[in-house]
Amino acid sequence: MEAGERLVIFLSEEETRALVTRELAYEAALSALLEAADGGVLFPAVVGHGSSPANRFTVKSAAAARAAGVKVGSYWPGNTERGLPRHNSVILLFDQSVGRVAAVVEAGFANAYRTAAADAVAADVLARPDARSLAVFGTGPQAWHECLALARVRDLSVVHVVARDAARGARFVADLAAEGVAAVLTGPEEACRSADVIVTATTARAPLFEAGWVRPGTHVASMGSDGKGKQELPVELLASARLFCDWPAQSVAIGEFQHVPDARPTAVGDVLAGRATGRSSPDDVTVFDSSGIALQDLHLGVALLRAAGHTPPPVG
Repeated sequence: MEAGERLVIFLSEEETRALVTRELAYEAALSALLEAADGGVLFPAVVGHGSSPANRFTVKSAAAARAAGVKVGSYWPGNTERGLPRHNSVILLFDQSVGRVAAVVEAGFANAYRTAAADAVAADVLARPDARSLAVFGTGPQAWHECLALARVRDLSVVHVVARDAARGARFVADLAAEGVAAVLTGPEEACRSADVIVTATTARAPLFEAGWVRPGTHVASMGSDGKGKQELPVELLASARLFCDWPAQSVAIGEFQHVPDARPTAVGDVLAGRATGRSSPDDVTVFDSSGIALQDLHLGVALLRAAGHTPPPVG
């Protein structure tokens, strides 16, 4: 090795699975959302697919004071039959002093923690302090992580689970109960009318419920709308709610707010930093759109490197 050269650090999926915690993911999401609103440079997502168009991936990049790099997220639906996760994630962190990739972090499992953590960070500043009931649409791995992440920031009395498949829904409810989280299988209207917080974690392309079912004071989070044509929430709800997101330019392009002409959502990082108002009244309906920004992944990658005992790449 020549003088000045550095070995590329590699963290495998197995290593990051063992290292990630909900606290680590929460702190990474919090710091990333703050930095994004404080001048982080985020770039549009590049969407591609494998030899089969059903196998898709996105490339998202970001640069800020603490990190620069790329996140590649993939979705291979056929992996279910192979006993493998459908979603995977790889984070590339640059050594900015020389412009080379310094760390490769596999983070498919950890990515689900990060996504849920972003929702928990937003809910902690936007949901009413006395919020106790949660409605979750979806019974996949991401919905599971959403419930457990939100249980860290609010003392949930019950989770209303809305499932397309009753058997999967029943298993989801039982699994939450095993984690000490009370849950019941509920229809969509009853779930919304009973909830202080509503979270959608699906691949829907049409609204999952009606605006009139959402009671005043509810906090709503869309986690599944991260591409053109995806939609989970009714437009009528967005027209009257206070709108927040991880990054406005991306949210109106590929997130939930692509369906709202002239939407001007507030970056939740500005609320966290005290530069913008979040909830202004107990009756406000707040909506958080999490289309997913690479800066969250970079902060997660840095946190995982530190947890593994590595020094993060130089930033300049």
